[in-house]
Amino acid sequence: MILLFDLIDFILYFGYLMIGIGAVLAIGFPVYLASKNPKSLVDSGIGIGVILALFLFSWLISGNEVLSSYAEFGVDAGLSKFIGGSIILVYVLTCVAIGGIFYSEVIKNFKNG
Repeated sequence: MILLFDLIDFILYFGYLMIGIGAVLAIGFPVYLASKNPKSLVDSGIGIGVILALFLFSWLISGNEVLSSYAEFGVDAGLSKFIGGSIILVYVLTCVAIGGIFYSEVIKNFKNG
């Protein structure tokens, strides 16, 4: 029975190692490619800037009300505003994605006749 637990521990630690290697590669490989072509970072910077601007807009219009049932879990006005901004950002990005899908389909139909 002890060998089974040792095997399970080994498999779990191996899984942790593989997740760590995957995370390092997922972060390191794009950084390596960007270092070869720094001009490609401009598009990424614009995308990150747009998402940050959308979050700022969402955060500004979100409310900071806290219900008493949430206050017992440590939710204060700042956290409530952050959560509200995040939810509004999800709504905005969902609408942008759906609008982009509709736009591309309509444009494709007009181009193909």
